[in-house]
Amino acid sequence: MPTTFSAEFLGCKVSHTDLVGLRERLADAGYAEAANGTGQVHVVNGCCVTAEAVAKTRQSVRRALADADHVLVTGCAARLDAAGLDGIDPRVHVVREASEATPAAVLGTLAGLGCAGGERAGIAPLRRRMFLKVQDGCSFPCAYCVIPEVRGPTRSRPVGEVLAEAERRVRQGHLEVVVTGVNVGLYRDRSAGLDLTGLLARLAGVEGLERVRLSSIEPNHLTDDLLDVLARAPYLPHLHVPLQTGSDRLLRGMRRRYAAADYAARIRAARARMPQVAVTADLIAGLPGETEDDHRATLALVAELGLARLHVFPYSPRPGTPTAGDDTDPAVKRRRAAELRALSDRLMRAHRARLVGAVDRVLVEQADADGAGLGQGRDGTPWRVAGAGELLGRVVPARGTAILGDGRISGEVTA
Repeated sequence: MPTTFSAEFLGCKVSHTDLVGLRERLADAGYAEAANGTGQVHVVNGCCVTAEAVAKTRQSVRRALADADHVLVTGCAARLDAAGLDGIDPRVHVVREASEATPAAVLGTLAGLGCAGGERAGIAPLRRRMFLKVQDGCSFPCAYCVIPEVRGPTRSRPVGEVLAEAERRVRQGHLEVVVTGVNVGLYRDRSAGLDLTGLLARLAGVEGLERVRLSSIEPNHLTDDLLDVLARAPYLPHLHVPLQTGSDRLLRGMRRRYAAADYAARIRAARARMPQVAVTADLIAGLPGETEDDHRATLALVAELGLARLHVFPYSPRPGTPTAGDDTDPAVKRRRAAELRALSDRLMRAHRARLVGAVDRVLVEQADADGAGLGQGRDGTPWRVAGAGELLGRVVPARGTAILGDGRISGEVTA
């Protein structure tokens, strides 16, 4: 009998994409994915962007040890020496290779443990949308960020390889892909003479690909040429543009490559081309040296720009970074994070109120217990569409009727 495996990821879309690739390689090698519960081998693709993410990775490893014979840890947490994963248990195996070398390293580790495959098997999709990684690594380390250490320098996939995977995903039944990378604006295929703008223009021509979403883009990479491509079908009116802080002084200290006015100008340029665009952003609360004036400047900028939603992270010192020894009073961080999240909730509800009474096209990704379809609209807003549960994997027109308590738009299928 082949060895069974199960897998989970923590962190970002890149982590999810890496895990999908690993699952496919394991299935190709004849390992059988456990239908329910934990397999004989459990993979944790861990995150280290904050101390909390590392702690959650360790918790996932310990939980898996209750049922699995072996636990393999991959991803960013595995490549951070300070993550404290070694020595948890003799059955825990930390795989530190770079993302593109991880599948082969995992297969080698399993062979060394006496785990065997069988007939080639398929895998069940984790999600209806598919993340398409085109770039990895970052060559421009910010003062607070550990990702360049654990992901390495920037590198890009050849355009032909990206297009071939997109075509394969369409054949598998995926109608939407989310283009992602660690710092996707650094994408370059020098042999083909293409940057990210050129890649996205080529990707738009993949037959059968109904929707393409860009996962995240740095504001200094959001060029006019790129916006011109994103404003056309099949690209969706949704941008995630990290801000981190509205204080120019802190942005300089963080080694970010833009000022607050630059960020605002890029968001306005995006709206000039895509009037319906929803812009979400990352923000860090309680950065080292952040004053009340800095915090108020961030709140004011976000409110002025009317962002659709904020992803708020309390500052977490990362080992080996220039700001590793700095921290802000925990109570101050909690308060500022709470204020940013309260603003995010107000902005989110104001944005979603505009969808009530309007018609959107919703990709139905799953069904709830009542048979309603759950999915995402064009601008990334989550929907609950009555009677659409039988339309899994379909894009359906839906009219918004209300904002639910969890923030979803309640809707109904229209003709």
